[in-house]
Amino acid sequence: MSKQSHNAGFSLVEMAVVLAIVALLLGGLLPMISGQMEQQHRSETRKQLNEISSALVGFAVTNGRLPCPDTNNDGTEDFSATALTINNIPNTGQSTQILAPCNGGGTVPYNQLGTPQTDGFGGTFMYNVSPVFAGKNVKRWGGTGASGTLLSTDTNGRFLLTDTGTMDVCLGTNNKDTTPCPTPRLVDNAVAVVLSRGPDWARPPSIEETENTDNDTDFISHDYSPAFDDLVTWLSPNILFNRLVAAGKLP
Repeated sequence: MSKQSHNAGFSLVEMAVVLAIVALLLGGLLPMISGQMEQQHRSETRKQLNEISSALVGFAVTNGRLPCPDTNNDGTEDFSATALTINNIPNTGQSTQILAPCNGGGTVPYNQLGTPQTDGFGGTFMYNVSPVFAGKNVKRWGGTGASGTLLSTDTNGRFLLTDTGTMDVCLGTNNKDTTPCPTPRLVDNAVAVVLSRGPDWARPPSIEETENTDNDTDFISHDYSPAFDDLVTWLSPNILFNRLVAAGKLP
């Protein structure tokens, strides 16, 4: 009598064991893969922030001023129709009147700078600039406003070596309304700040992240935490001045 042959196969129990093992392996690998991808996106975003900083300096070398932020998402700078007078710049008794100032904070004018519109996480780069370093049709007075002696007029808005930035970059804050930028600070005279809102840009921001998007002159920058994933860079007046002096654009 011949022995009956049959095909060996997996039983339901064996299949369940195999699937459980695969699930455990994937469960251990997915967080590692996700973490590596996020780190790659952060590195890419840091590189883009450096490119934007260099492009801002290049724009200043060409135009004698920094660009205004983009406030209507078309990739180009936007100006306000309301004139702005900054008193006591650079010395007491002097003022700067900008007839076409920036239209507040906004996003990077990527079309004019030739830089990426979005960061490694798909969010738009935010951008703020000190008023005296941007805007057009600038008049400098030897008195308050238009009541003093007109010292100079520049339709393109060239800033001077005596101008200073107005933005603070801090290590953190617990309450942005009462202590918006406590000491110690990373910088207290930045002329421009550019930031990415990180991987969680679509969720409601934390107190520190709100400080970076409330359109004032205080910003927060520190290492990643569960409540803070912004990436921030800034342009100091010394770096900007050195580049323009080297290019023969200042003084």
